[in-house]
Amino acid sequence: MSIRAFFNSVREGFRGIIRHPLVTVASVTTILLMLIIMSVFVIFSLNARNMMNKLSQRPPIEVYMKLQCTEEQRNTVNEVLAGDERILSYTMSTPEENYLSYKENLGDSASVLDDFDYNNYLPYTFNIRLVDPADADDVCNLVGMYDGVYRVAQESRVMQFLTNASNVVRITTVVAFIVLFIISLFIISNMVRISVYSRSAEIEIMKFIGATNNYIRLPYIIEGAIVGLISAICAWGITSIAYQQIYANAMRQISTSSFYALLPTTRIIWAALAVAVVMGVLIGSVGSGISVRKYVKV
Repeated sequence: MSIRAFFNSVREGFRGIIRHPLVTVASVTTILLMLIIMSVFVIFSLNARNMMNKLSQRPPIEVYMKLQCTEEQRNTVNEVLAGDERILSYTMSTPEENYLSYKENLGDSASVLDDFDYNNYLPYTFNIRLVDPADADDVCNLVGMYDGVYRVAQESRVMQFLTNASNVVRITTVVAFIVLFIISLFIISNMVRISVYSRSAEIEIMKFIGATNNYIRLPYIIEGAIVGLISAICAWGITSIAYQQIYANAMRQISTSSFYALLPTTRIIWAALAVAVVMGVLIGSVGSGISVRKYVKV
């Protein structure tokens, strides 16, 4: 196909949108609704994954040193943790720091520990945060081998939940995209079919005078892509404004460093725009191509 024929198809695509405004509005509305649903799910998935990543980095492993451990033994464990790439961060707490932490957790009842001799009963501890929760067993086994370590406590249920939840979020994202894409494709295909049916006589005449299938199909495919692009921009605008309002209201009482903090608007809107544009253009063009195929074979 020549460049001239291509631009002629583009021009015909724009004309088709103007020629049938009601069908165009119906098509835009249909794709718009589907893309809003997709965009909402994308925003939800991104925030869910962000929260899961933060939760997975909480200290799920606590190392208890022996009461009689030496400074050399503590330094050895400290060096091992510092050099392990699987560990995101860790902190060492002295007996006094653990004592103060326990008192703080007791709240109004903290006075019961006023005379507690923490130096003889509380150990040094290491709180470990992991990059990947799946490495918990290996890290526990490694640290537990060293002298001076009394016990390595692991929140196995929490770790298992985090691992399973991460997998569920990942699988749900893929499945939802596939289902929504099929639904959107079916709806826009039927909408475009109405448009093509209204021009069936024109298509038959073009076939009669020798126009190729691709020449006839391309304007409709471009028309569908344009409709999809318009729908994508509208869906992106609606979801972006809505998310900005939700973010502003939700983050009034939540610190940005909190595990429950939402992702900043700037990290959401561009991802939502990319998904909306790709899916909108794809749904519109593919739906148009499928619909017009029936008539170009006349």
